[in-house]
Amino acid sequence: MARRRGTMSEALKVELAKDLGFYDTVAQEGWGGIRARDAGNMVKRAIEIAEKAMTESTQ
Repeated sequence: MARRRGTMSEALKVELAKDLGFYDTVAQEGWGGIRARDAGNMVKRAIEIAEKAMTESTQ
């Protein structure tokens, strides 16, 4: 089975990792070095940002 390509840009992932405090791990070990909890928090934060942007664009 082919691996799906991620939809988040590298720049967004880096920004989220810095905001959430685990960018040092990414810099040292790559994205595979982060904990599942950190990855989940990153996705959750990206969804929050997208929802806020959608709300603001409809007002």
